[in-house]
This record gives sequence, structure tokens and C-alpha cells, in this order.
Amino acid sequence: MARFFLSIAFLCALTSAALPVPPQGFVRTDGLNFTRHGKKYAYIGANLWSGMNLGAFDRPRLVRELDRLQRIGVKNLRVLAATEGPDSEPWRIVPAMQTAPGVYNEKLLRGLDFLLWEMQKRDMTAVIVLGNYWQWSGGFGQYLNWAGEGSIPYPKFDPLARGGSDDSWISYWSWLHYNFYVCKFYGNTKAIEWYEKFIRKVVTRRNTISGQHYYKDPTIMAWQLANEPAGFFAQTKFDEWILRTAKLIKARDPYHLVSVGSMGEVFSMAGVDQLKNHAHKEIDYATVHIWVQNAAVYNPDRPIETYPRALRSLTDLLDKHRAYAKKLNKPLVFEEFGISRDQNRFEPGSSVLIRNHFYYRAFSYVIDSQKSDAPVAGVNFWAWGGEGAPKHVRWQPGDPLIGDPPHEAQGWYSVYADDHTTTAIIARSARRLAAAH
Repeated sequence: MARFFLSIAFLCALTSAALPVPPQGFVRTDGLNFTRHGKKYAYIGANLWSGMNLGAFDRPRLVRELDRLQRIGVKNLRVLAATEGPDSEPWRIVPAMQTAPGVYNEKLLRGLDFLLWEMQKRDMTAVIVLGNYWQWSGGFGQYLNWAGEGSIPYPKFDPLARGGSDDSWISYWSWLHYNFYVCKFYGNTKAIEWYEKFIRKVVTRRNTISGQHYYKDPTIMAWQLANEPAGFFAQTKFDEWILRTAKLIKARDPYHLVSVGSMGEVFSMAGVDQLKNHAHKEIDYATVHIWVQNAAVYNPDRPIETYPRALRSLTDLLDKHRAYAKKLNKPLVFEEFGISRDQNRFEPGSSVLIRNHFYYRAFSYVIDSQKSDAPVAGVNFWAWGGEGAPKHVRWQPGDPLIGDPPHEAQGWYSVYADDHTTTAIIARSARRLAAAH
């Protein structure tokens, strides 16, 4: 019997020795909360999808943007690490990280290295997004195209219709067509093989600046499977993909958190089951994205009529997803929200009264929830545009990168560096949240 226990102890020692020892500063979960350095970690963050690209092609600007974000109390950045080519496709982020299956742009990977290095200096944390359901970075559709599923049926919409939320029948049916196409991803062996190869490439990478392996870097808070993946026409395969991908990541990096990147149950036909999709033990926290304008709840042309409805939708959806998080006993991050400038203007210097109020209400909800038994663990506004300014309605190569992806009306949801009233609300809210711990 003693020999048996000694054998078990020896096997355990071998297993633990094979795992890397995580340094201090990793973000953990504790029920419905995050912790870091042994303390509760609730944050106000931003979406900065362009961080990797700026790190590759405009490092001085990236440093300035990070300094600005640090000054207003932003602690967390959600950044995109996966873009798929070819660069000739319309309304795409270019250049792409992956120009062909298994062919990677080392300059962009070094841009990600630089971003994480600079974030580490400012004690920020990053959520690294490893894919995209939508077309503006190539995403699942590009993997399917490479795998022989035919041309990508890009959604058609008018970028000036309420800032890009065109509710015409042409737009609606093209949107459905795209979803039907892209849901094939979850069952396409070849597409998933290339996606998983990229995940292994990034998760096991060694930072060329710090010399630190990514899996040992506490600057990374979480790996995220994709931006807004949804089941739509393939709900069972979608959930199987979630579990398979999360296990793949955890097998190579058992210390960082993993999240799905789901929008949550905000559209009735999106094929998202918040409880089922986040119940897997390999998924550490849940997310929700609330877009009152994209969902045609709010119309900036009729603010008096529609804005009160937008506020009710904000509260109702957050209440609903907090209840889900409580059942899951996992943290909830309010990961995306935004609203246009007054009268749907895009240019810097235009009025932002309604947006400021919406930001205030969104942040206040998160802050007030800290006193309850179902807090919102973090919140990221969409998105930081910084010193960039739109040159065209839709992005074109050579234009500055701002908060709005290439396929959307440029300036639609961007927070510019000189939006001083908005940044003041963000800064005050960050201080209030810190005091609420």
C-alpha cells in the first residue's frame, strides 16, 4: 500500500513539474468576480481591435494611445490577433496576419509582441481575440473560402443608414445568407484545422521583445475563441466547437482564462444559449454585447422617441445576463457597447450629448452592480479611435485606423482623443468603480 501511494505521489510530481509555473499577476476567477494580486479585479476597459496593427506599423502612435488610455483609467484592452487574407478583398483589415493557410505575417506578430510589452509597462491586461465570426477581418468566412466552400456572400448594407444598420429587406436577406454560409465553419474539418493551427502558433509564441512565452505573461488576461461567434443554423456543432477549442487552448496554456466572445442572448435567432455555451469548465467567464442602434432599438434621427427605449433595453439585457452569470457562478463581462454621436455625425468635434449619457448609464449600472450578489466583473466600451480621424465613409488602405472596423461607417462608434467630455466620464467612472471594491 505504501508503494502504491509513493507511486501516485511520484506521478503527481511529474505532472506538476511538466506544467509551467505561472508568475504573479495572472487574472483569476472567484465565483462571479475576477481577482488579481489577491484582490478583486473589476475594470473599465476599451476595445482596441487595431492594437496589433499599430504595434506593427505605427509604434509611436500606439504608445501615445496607451498613455491616453492609462490616464483615463482604462485597465483592460480587447484586441484582435487574427486577421485572414487575401488583402485584395473589400472592406478588410490589411495587411492580414494570415495571408494563406498557415502563412503568417511576422511583422504583425511582432506588433502584438510590442503591444503586450507596452501594456505590461502600464499594468494593463489584454483579452486576445483569436478569430472572427464576421467578415471584416476575414474570419470564419475566409477559412471556409480557403477550404473550398465557394465565394463569401458578404452582407449588403448601406453604411449611412443609421450609421450602418440598414433594415431593408435586401440587407436582411443578405445578412441571413452570410450567416447560413459562415455557420458551415463549425463542421468543416479543413477550416477548423487551419484555425487551430493559428491558435497553437499564437498561444505558444515567445515575445521577441521581452523573451517571455505568452503562456507565462500575466499581461494576457484571457484568450477569446472569436469575436461574436454564434450558432444560428448550427447550434449543436457550435457548442461542440466551443468545447473543442477551449480544451485545445487549456492543453497548451492551463493558466490563462478562456472566454467564448459571444454576444449573448441579445438576438432571438442568433443560436446562442448563454447557459449551455458557458457551462463548460474550460470556459472561465461569460460575455454580453449590447448594440441598441444596430438592433434598431435606437434611431439617432428620432432620439426623443427611441432613446428611452434604448436605456430600457440596456438595463433589461444586463439584468438578464447577470441572472445567467449567477446560475453559472462565473464572471460576466459587458464586453461591447456603443452608440453614435448626435444626429449620427461621424466627424471629430461633433456633439456627443446622448452618447455621453449612454456611457454614464452603462458605467453606472456596472458600478452599482458591485454592491449586489451578481456584479458585472468588467466593461469594455467600443471603441477607442484616439487621434485617428475618418477620411472616408468606409475605410480605405492608407486611412488611419480608428475604432470602427473597415466595413463600417468610419467614426460611427469611435471615441476620439479630443472627445474630452466622453473621456472625462470614462475617467470618473473608473475612479468610482475602483472606490466601489
